[in-house]
Amino acid sequence: MKLRAASKLAIPWLLAAGWLALLVLHETSLLRLGFVERLDAVIYDFSLKRSAPRGLDDRITILDIDEASLKEVGRWPWSRARMAALVERLYDDYGIAAMGFDVIFAEPDISSGIATLDRLAKKELAADAQFRARYARLRPALDYDGRFAETLRDKPLALGYYFITPGLPEGVTGALPPANLPAAALGESANKLVEAIGYGGNLKQFQDAAGIAGYFSVLPDADGTIRKLHLLTRFQGGLYESFSAATLRAAMGGEPLAAGVEESNVLGRRYRQPWVEVAGIRLNLNADGSAWVPYRAGAPFPYVSAKDVLAGKTDKSMLENRVVLVGSTAPGLADLRVTPFSSAFPGVEIHAHMIAGMLDGDAAYTPPWAQDAVLALTLIMGLLLAITLPLIGPVYGLGLTVLLLGGMAGGQYAAWQQHWVLPAAGPLVTVLGLYLLSTAYGFLTETRNKRQITKLFGQYVPPELADEMSRDPTHYSMEGQSREMSVLFSDIRGFTDFSEKLPPTELAEVLNSYLSTMTAIVQQNKGTIDKYIGDAVMAFWNAPLDMPNHAEAAVQTALDMQAALPALNEQFAAHGWPQVKIGVGVNSGRMSVGNMGSSFRMSYTVMGDAVNLGSRLEGITKQYGVGILVTQTTVDADARHVFMKIDDVRVKGKLQPVAIYEPLGPKDAVDPAELDRAKRFERAYAAYQAQRWDEAETLLEALNAESPRPLYDIYLERIAHFREAPPPEDWDGVFVYTTK
Repeated sequence: MKLRAASKLAIPWLLAAGWLALLVLHETSLLRLGFVERLDAVIYDFSLKRSAPRGLDDRITILDIDEASLKEVGRWPWSRARMAALVERLYDDYGIAAMGFDVIFAEPDISSGIATLDRLAKKELAADAQFRARYARLRPALDYDGRFAETLRDKPLALGYYFITPGLPEGVTGALPPANLPAAALGESANKLVEAIGYGGNLKQFQDAAGIAGYFSVLPDADGTIRKLHLLTRFQGGLYESFSAATLRAAMGGEPLAAGVEESNVLGRRYRQPWVEVAGIRLNLNADGSAWVPYRAGAPFPYVSAKDVLAGKTDKSMLENRVVLVGSTAPGLADLRVTPFSSAFPGVEIHAHMIAGMLDGDAAYTPPWAQDAVLALTLIMGLLLAITLPLIGPVYGLGLTVLLLGGMAGGQYAAWQQHWVLPAAGPLVTVLGLYLLSTAYGFLTETRNKRQITKLFGQYVPPELADEMSRDPTHYSMEGQSREMSVLFSDIRGFTDFSEKLPPTELAEVLNSYLSTMTAIVQQNKGTIDKYIGDAVMAFWNAPLDMPNHAEAAVQTALDMQAALPALNEQFAAHGWPQVKIGVGVNSGRMSVGNMGSSFRMSYTVMGDAVNLGSRLEGITKQYGVGILVTQTTVDADARHVFMKIDDVRVKGKLQPVAIYEPLGPKDAVDPAELDRAKRFERAYAAYQAQRWDEAETLLEALNAESPRPLYDIYLERIAHFREAPPPEDWDGVFVYTTK
């Protein structure tokens, strides 16, 4: 037995071991699983969007060289004289705190004609003293670059440039600022930083005047989305700061950049945490010198048009004491990027989010121990599930899986609060994959048992429904449950006398023919046969198959049973067998359904007061001379058929009165004359309950004269009785049955 149990567990354990090995290889970077990396990005984006702060940030404004500005001022690049005027207005008139240029000034401005003037000065005419004097006075006014450089000097601002990274064509243009730090400041950690192979900078005179500059180039993730900004990049032995860091330093007084590595030991493992300090604000970095951009939701940073600033039309409160970032959203100039929040996000605004995050101290990073922690978590949870899932089954396995997933979600939330970004996809895929593997294997091994269950259900439901159940056997269960259902009882009236007239062999033929006909009708209406009790048929609806219109189906079955009797009786007459009359009771309500019985014999059946009431109805159909009786709950649940109220009764075993009705047929098929008779009878019944005996008697006699029925005679007899022996004053019009 132990050997057989172990052999059953061998396959699921081997499957689990293979899946776990695959994920461990991924976490150790020996194998890259693209779908796991994509899931990590999805989890990060979800966490970011869920926790991103909202509201306007009054520290940063974006000065937009927009389409309207290009239309009014002219195409880009604008003259340096215009740019100098823009800078002067920002500082002198609007009182900004600092500014950063997310644009490059790489080419000299010759729009003033200064180049022509310089060429003339070199010719013989330059010997003319009068010309030289005029040249000396005129040239400074035409030197737009010189004027712009002087405007930049001694102001808290940062220029922007870009680095060329491996994989792109090499090149060097313009001037680069001095390195902020030697690469040795990060020791061995500097080797993990991105190393640039070229750059595109500003004119040297601008760089010398401004002093501070940072690179605004960004590196997207594999899916093209900008989630991180590299705050440090290595180039020719030096460390250079990003545009956002440079702009923040300029705004905070230009304090030199600092960087270093914090070392720690955890369980014998040595970890190195790189950090950078920008204007006194210390930020932990990812191993590659990047930090996760702390995006804010909505539109936190106001945009102002460059043309309005030049014209002095911008509200001063939008700029005063703020850091201003100069960028463009104009078509053709716009630097649009993909972020977790948008597929067309202005690049300049990414730097605004980074600056705001640095000021708030909430720029997230991935700790150096993250990979080891995730690997350990993957191994621990993977081994736990791999060993236990085949042993504890799918239900407890689901509970354990949910518990682990809940713990991971809580841990992820706690890590996020610490501004840690941990790659959670690996453990998540490990847990889900192991559970799905275990469940799939369990499904395959349990197919035979489920087929047996489906076969068992096939004893009760039509073959086509059994086929439907076999396609999704897990949806159906024989376990006990409580649900709203409809139940039907039918019985041959006077079966004892009926059976005494026939020999046993013929009686069996009659019953087989009768029950086959009635069973076919039940199954045509998608009912479930519960049992045969001699000549009686018990059936129910809304189990095991869900059937919202169960009341309609049960009532239609009762009508079809009565409608099938004439043809069936013709067959019986041909054999010399007695005619068959049946009574049918239908009730709807809350019932218990499931496989019930003893250890010796089980049966899929229904139980409860609602079931008993259905049986009582069938028993009293003969009291009213009607073929079918249903209850108020069935009428309320059936929008398809027309009903005539018969009486309010108390059946044996129930104190509450029950309204009983006779179904007349589908609404679109009932004879208008029959509808009229039903309405007249209900008026007679209302008069009877109100003790207006004369009115009730007149209506009933008219109905009896037109179309005699035992039902009318019953009420005429009751009226005659109550005239002789009036009911008590508190009579509620309910008729009480003291027998079943």
